[in-house]
Amino acid sequence: MKITPRLPLADLGALVCDTCLKNGIDIVLSGGACVSIYTKNRYRSFDLDFVLRSPVPRKKIKGTMEGLGFLPDGRHFRHPANPYIVDFLLPPLSVGEEPVREISEIRSGEMTLRLLSPTDCVKDRLAAYYHWNDRSSLEQAVLVCRDQDVDMREVRRWSLNEDKRPEFEVFKVLAAKGNDRA
Repeated sequence: MKITPRLPLADLGALVCDTCLKNGIDIVLSGGACVSIYTKNRYRSFDLDFVLRSPVPRKKIKGTMEGLGFLPDGRHFRHPANPYIVDFLLPPLSVGEEPVREISEIRSGEMTLRLLSPTDCVKDRLAAYYHWNDRSSLEQAVLVCRDQDVDMREVRRWSLNEDKRPEFEVFKVLAAKGNDRA
């Protein structure tokens, strides 16, 4: 797959994920890119945040990304032919205080993108809302709920463990508007 200016985020993610895995780097996509994918770009992210499943030397990541044509730009990687920024976050793969238990996969041709499940994507966005009062992240969590099957009981359980009952109630009301799944 050739990296072009119009290569969709999910396809780029699958290419990076697949190439990294072939080079012994186990990663999972998180953050706003998951929201973009799950909402069919109703929310647009221009960065791909991959969480390492185990520690990997930066030199190995750099070599793998350079093999795809990416150039280091501080802690990020940029490709001259594509607008997306790629970042690698240190393990563990977690949402709030809990490890992520379920990883979803999306096929793109022969490649596979590994990413947070819709439920964990919502929890990831809510973590930013809960801990930093990031209203944009709250809106992203609501968008995912409207477009995907999200286990609201699990989101509630996790929210209570994070000691964020009032914030969860705000989210629940917003997610329920126009959505019979919430």
